[in-house]
Amino acid sequence: MSVPVLAQSTPASAPVLPAGSPLAGAYARLTGAFEGLVVTELGAAAPLPRGEGWFTAAGLAAGGAELDAFLAWDDAQVVRDYGQRARPDVVASFGLHRYAWPACLLITVPWFLHRRVPRFPVEHVAFQRTAGRMAVRTGAFACLPDDPAAALPGARVVPGEEALRTEVRAAVAEHLEPVLGGFAPRMRRRGRALWGMATDEIVEGLWYVAHLLGEQTRARRELELLLPGATRPYVGSAAFRELTGPDGGSLPTRDRASCCLFYTVRPEDTCATCPRTCDADRVARSVATAAG
Repeated sequence: MSVPVLAQSTPASAPVLPAGSPLAGAYARLTGAFEGLVVTELGAAAPLPRGEGWFTAAGLAAGGAELDAFLAWDDAQVVRDYGQRARPDVVASFGLHRYAWPACLLITVPWFLHRRVPRFPVEHVAFQRTAGRMAVRTGAFACLPDDPAAALPGARVVPGEEALRTEVRAAVAEHLEPVLGGFAPRMRRRGRALWGMATDEIVEGLWYVAHLLGEQTRARRELELLLPGATRPYVGSAAFRELTGPDGGSLPTRDRASCCLFYTVRPEDTCATCPRTCDADRVARSVATAAG
């Protein structure tokens, strides 16, 4: 996307994860591929970090002073980087994207890599975006019957892959619904438009990380099964399709269900998957990226 996901200063160091955590391996691989996000697991009774740039998901969902402080960074970033002020609803859209993109990975990456689906109510997550860190209280998770983690405390066994996909959709919705409620009054968006953004964060976050892991093709298949369309509250499908490159080869793309509104700041610069970006421009960007 044109809008930066995380504001990084120096790469965060790898956390010390609890021994025996069913999610530790997935989060370690995530950080190994993408240094901009480090996930620290906390015990069930451990307090979430506070101060020094940390924000709690519950605080963002409340829509008050903590959300004001969170969005102040986005407001200042637009002025600093683009020399102009963005509309308040645009600032809120940027802020939501910058939280929801990594938050969805907390759930989708363990599912994609190890077929384990954690549950994270907003009270169990904190975010420090300038260092690219998330802290989570690990607890319940769903898994398949043949998973060695099925015997661990907190495991809930489901019968098969479709049941596990249902768990992914439910877990993301459980976490994001209150967060969307906190941001909604600032964004001039409601219901369908907000869940369109959630759909895009699920798909584009995992698709990007899977590319870094060398598993982009599998991720596309998995995401098409996860979001085939008509899976409320999500809007539309994973929406992948193929374009033809100048050499006749296939170039994958997708059509976003929502717009991040970055065009209101830089009209000439749209996202590669934005509905406003024509196929010719998508092909040109893909070719330029590959050449680079």
